[in-house]
Amino acid sequence: QLQFVESGGGLVQPGESLRLSCAASRFTLGDYVIGWFRQAPGKEREGVSVISSSGLSKDYAEFAKGRFTTSRDNAKNTVYLQMDSLKPEDTAVYFCALGRYYSLNPKVGYNYWGQGTQVTVSS
Repeated sequence: QLQFVESGGGLVQPGESLRLSCAASRFTLGDYVIGWFRQAPGKEREGVSVISSSGLSKDYAEFAKGRFTTSRDNAKNTVYLQMDSLKPEDTAVYFCALGRYYSLNPKVGYNYWGQGTQVTVSS
């Protein structure tokens, strides 16, 4: 029913890994900048990563650098967020978003959003 769907969230212990996927059925993801964002309870939505339409450019929030990696396979119409060394403070709903502007700001240029997938990091 959704235009695109995030998957791969779940419950993990600190230090473990998850890989999130964003797959499209009604969009060609290769035409868009793809951002990953997250929102924890009681907090504002924040940027996690951004990847250009070609996949040649990537940027990360400071908390994600060295731990998270975004990539894309346009032939499969899928974008990924690999999350390693997860911490309890990473607990949030993670969203994939499509846009035309290369930005980590969720308020700039991201008009199409997935439903989100829950990531919980707890021991």
